[in-house]
Amino acid sequence: MKNYILVGDIGGTNVRLALCNTYTGKIYKICIYSGKKYKNIEQVIQKYLNKQNIKIIQACIAIACPITQDWISMTNHSWKFSIKNIQQKLQLKQLEIINDFTAISMAIPMLTKKDIIQFGGKEPIQGKPIVIYGAGTGLGVSHLIKINHHWISFPGEGGHVDFASSNREEDTILSILRTEIKHVSAEKVLSGPGLVNLYRAIVKSQGKIPNSLLPQQITKQAIQKTCQDSYKTLSLFCTLMGRFGGNLALNMGTFGGVYIAGGIIPKFLQFFSQSNFREAFEDKGRFTKYLKNIPVYLITHKQPGLLGAGTHIRQNMGFKI
Repeated sequence: MKNYILVGDIGGTNVRLALCNTYTGKIYKICIYSGKKYKNIEQVIQKYLNKQNIKIIQACIAIACPITQDWISMTNHSWKFSIKNIQQKLQLKQLEIINDFTAISMAIPMLTKKDIIQFGGKEPIQGKPIVIYGAGTGLGVSHLIKINHHWISFPGEGGHVDFASSNREEDTILSILRTEIKHVSAEKVLSGPGLVNLYRAIVKSQGKIPNSLLPQQITKQAIQKTCQDSYKTLSLFCTLMGRFGGNLALNMGTFGGVYIAGGIIPKFLQFFSQSNFREAFEDKGRFTKYLKNIPVYLITHKQPGLLGAGTHIRQNMGFKI
């Protein structure tokens, strides 16, 4: 049906699929599946289409991995596939596979004030670069700019840059993680698994043996203040999110705004809002004043990946965004 496009957002844990209205960009009939329960991407997409009982000829699927050629190998999932092969099997005239943070960045033009919460800074400057980053199963990064009425997303793998410590405490944490992890990237501390890595390193730095905890257990104990080590972990996580965001803002002068996505921060929003995130974001020595006016927003829209996947393909089809 020409009125609808299949859109998807596939991460290391969940598969989100929906229908996007070709003309309005609105998202309908969202279904969320556990990626671990399906043998391949084709199987879960076919199940969704069968449930909707609808014929689709165009689709845009956002996936959490680099998209450089026809062969896709997910970073935090076992799925591997050929784009052309999936397109043929699903009998699609058009199939676009994009990076998950390309999709989230393309959602920015569609967001309203109800879909975001601001953390410091002033108003964004129109026409200036925008950056989006977020922690979930991994750490995603993308930049966005509007040129000649056309939104252009710059995908990358910024989550895999080196984690840099800024004080003695973080030096110790980095040293401990280096003994366990070959390459300590930003993602190794700013993600769900990264939260566990931080907790383990903080406990070990005190000469103690860490408990085997899940990210949600660490978060719960931190919020309830029932575990001092969990509290330290979550506090440091917020600080590192601020530092990383400030680094991204410096890279491209993102006076169009810094946007935080991902499923982790909303789970402890009050804790995050009371943390020193913004202070850490601006803490860049001589360039503190440079960052002071740059606004930071938390995306609260429940499905920005689906919204952005629809925006991406609609713009490529010639629709004005």
